[in-house]
Amino acid sequence: MGTTRARRLALWAVALAIALTLAGLAGRWAGDAATDKLRLAGAQRLDGYAVSLENLLSKYDFLPGTLELNKDVVTLLERPHDEELRDEVNAYLEQLNRQSGSTTIYVVNLDGVTQAASNWRSIYSFVGDHVAFRPYVRDALRGVPGGFYGVGTTNGEPGYFFAHGIYHNGRMLGVATVKVNIERLERGWEQGGDKVLLADANGVVFLSTVPGWKYRTLAPLTPEVTRELEASRQYSGHALEPLGMRALRQLDGEAAIVTLPEDQRTPVLSQTRSLSPRHWSFVYLSDLNSARGSARNAFLFALLVQALLLMLVLYGRQRKQTREHLEAMVAERTTSLREMTQHLSEENSVRRAAEEKLRRAQSELVQAGKMAVLGQMAAGMTHELNQPLTALRTMSDNAQVLIERGRLDEAKSNLATISQLVGRMGALTGQLRQFARKSDAIVTAVPVTASITAALFLVERRVEQERVNFQMAVRDQDVHALCDSNRLEQVLVNLFNNALDAMADSETRHLTVSVERANGRALIAVTDSGPGIPEEIRAHLFEPFFTTKAQSKGLGLGLAISEQIVREFGGELRAEAPGAGGARFVIALPLAEQETL
Repeated sequence: MGTTRARRLALWAVALAIALTLAGLAGRWAGDAATDKLRLAGAQRLDGYAVSLENLLSKYDFLPGTLELNKDVVTLLERPHDEELRDEVNAYLEQLNRQSGSTTIYVVNLDGVTQAASNWRSIYSFVGDHVAFRPYVRDALRGVPGGFYGVGTTNGEPGYFFAHGIYHNGRMLGVATVKVNIERLERGWEQGGDKVLLADANGVVFLSTVPGWKYRTLAPLTPEVTRELEASRQYSGHALEPLGMRALRQLDGEAAIVTLPEDQRTPVLSQTRSLSPRHWSFVYLSDLNSARGSARNAFLFALLVQALLLMLVLYGRQRKQTREHLEAMVAERTTSLREMTQHLSEENSVRRAAEEKLRRAQSELVQAGKMAVLGQMAAGMTHELNQPLTALRTMSDNAQVLIERGRLDEAKSNLATISQLVGRMGALTGQLRQFARKSDAIVTAVPVTASITAALFLVERRVEQERVNFQMAVRDQDVHALCDSNRLEQVLVNLFNNALDAMADSETRHLTVSVERANGRALIAVTDSGPGIPEEIRAHLFEPFFTTKAQSKGLGLGLAISEQIVREFGGELRAEAPGAGGARFVIALPLAEQETL
């Protein structure tokens, strides 16, 4: 008896171990699947950040090389004691800095002393400063165009420095330097609610959505690197302490599970994207609470399914035993009745009564069925090419001037730069094809103003060139919609481009974007001051291949695809005719309260 009981307990223990193992495997699979989705979304965000950064820097990459085309700049480097000429060059650099949107433009002689600067009127004027110790100046003096991010030694303002040698008749006279503030990228990241940081080749974080992480290091610095940073004063005034991010598990070369310095108990997903040739690294951090929740739910669901299967097995077994017991009772009673019939055949009433009891006993047999429960769970972007095209045009004009002056080597260098820009444009086109490919969208609570800002960035150059007055009317900055941010940006970019096309021949060009809440929905309205849309055309706007543009201007698929994207989010895209003229397109999306973020 004891042996039988021990054997039964051992079988139950084995069954429990198998059930827990299967549930653990299901939880691990669900957690890995959720983590893979987070990695895909993070990789897309990193690609967007990288493209935005490259677009910003590429706007100014060619600017230092244009200064040698100004004869006053060349003359000042040859006659450094001409104070009247110095004032003229200072004024020229001040105007050029204001037009280009850079932070500071200055000219340095071969001794590393600043001869003229756009901030010559400021108390922090660079004129007279000795900057030969800066790496970008040293590189440019060696004939290599320099690029460098660091904290200013005069006013402590950080920025990215472009440096290029100034030549005259094949002889170097000095260095042209342009400083650009890239801190505005942080504001776009913060509006998106992402945790992202940008580190240099030494692992020093210089841009981050978390202010306390700036000028911290991803790993402790070696003494050699520390001495080099102190000599160049790249991060002057900052201690460069380690950030304290601890790796728990390495997934591959670009992803790992880590803990953040402020919370060592909660793991997060870290994804890294390297930026060449600057040797910078983007790090994107994703909250793993959703993946952990998916794993926990899958574990519990697997246990519940196994418990239900066990109950069904026990029920079937009990039912079989009951049926066998009832059948034995019926057989026993049948035998008894037969014996009584044989002995009391003359008593028909008794026999009939016995047969009646037999029928009643047989009618007590019960039949039952089984039910089964089934469940099932259920693929960017267009970036403007105007900035590279502007650079191409400038470099082409410069190459023509250089060829006319017989400076063929510099002209070849310009042509090589043009080739690189064309290659980068090809890469952007490839990203457009990838962005147009259909993929699974992850519906989350998306801040609408951040998506509008990101979409506007893609058409910003065209808005400036076509002198369009852009206005944003946002009553509530905290409006969040249930959708996918990448696809929403795709729809907004398409509507912006359509509006700009419509206003091409208009004298007055106004583009207005408004955001408001109404009836549980987030409403995004894009209004232009173009000629408007006739009623007979408005009825066919969202039909595939319907277009009012010339044959070479489009296929008529943009609005059809945009309407399908919005519909997949449970929303609506409609066209209206505002009373003041023009056209208005309204995107209505399900509203997500900020508390759900």
